[in-house]
Amino acid sequence: QVRLVESGGGLVQPGGSLRLSCTASGSISAMTTMAWFRQGPGKQRDLVARITYGRTMYGGSVKGRFTISRDNARNTVYLDMNSLKPEDTGTYYCFANIVVTTSEAYWGQGTQVTVSA
Repeated sequence: QVRLVESGGGLVQPGGSLRLSCTASGSISAMTTMAWFRQGPGKQRDLVARITYGRTMYGGSVKGRFTISRDNARNTVYLDMNSLKPEDTGTYYCFANIVVTTSEAYWGQGTQVTVSA
């Protein structure tokens, strides 16, 4: 059974920083793409950042402020968020393509990030 567990969300003031972590556990043979998605109140779930074999891609609204990275030895992906804005508020979900016997998509349970004064 593969699980993704996120941590690091919370309440932060505008201009502040947070680091999200997501660790995969289970019978993992390989992980290819890992990513973070965000779902704001009343909005659809959108891609924030993605990392595949070291290559990164960011959504337009977070470029220059967020950084995605991964530690393959720990099966963990990180999202460093700086210069946070109220519009960054939402539930952040970890996503990964994980190979157990075949490649499948997995989601974490989500972690809440609230940016407010």
